[in-house]
Amino acid sequence: MRSSCSRRAFIKKAIIAGPVVSGASTFARPSDGVAQPAHAVTQQAARIGALDHVAIPIQKVEQMVEFYRALGFRVSEVGQGISIHFGDQKINFHVPARWQNENFTLRAAEAIPPCGDFCWVWEGTSEALRSVLQAAEAEIVAEGERRGGRDGGSAIGESVYVRDPDGNLLEFISYA
Repeated sequence: MRSSCSRRAFIKKAIIAGPVVSGASTFARPSDGVAQPAHAVTQQAARIGALDHVAIPIQKVEQMVEFYRALGFRVSEVGQGISIHFGDQKINFHVPARWQNENFTLRAAEAIPPCGDFCWVWEGTSEALRSVLQAAEAEIVAEGERRGGRDGGSAIGESVYVRDPDGNLLEFISYA
């Protein structure tokens, strides 16, 4: 009997295994910059396993924490460190005391709120998403069909866009 394996688990196993060999990767780009199916070996760049985290500066600390909790994210607050978690991923929030400190140089030099544009895959119903957004008091600023990141950027999904208290753009995309 064949065991089922989630896409995420499969990808993690493939990353751990090392360089990837593919006969039809959409990552190959000829000199004209247009993605074409590759008919050669594609190797994982420098053994990069995954994206560990993204960090953004925030201004409205309490409102941001409340907002992301209302959306269902797990929030971790340790000292001046605040992060939101979803699945195995996280976003670090740099509070004003940190990102405005001239001695804090391990950040994008010109990043000021709002500077984030995030897209999450929504796996529930559109009604459930609207309910979550309403609970977080998030106003929908746009919605509709768009091309997403799945299948090498060719998958079509339905997106709903909102802004968080600092004005960062959040997209929730649902694939059929």
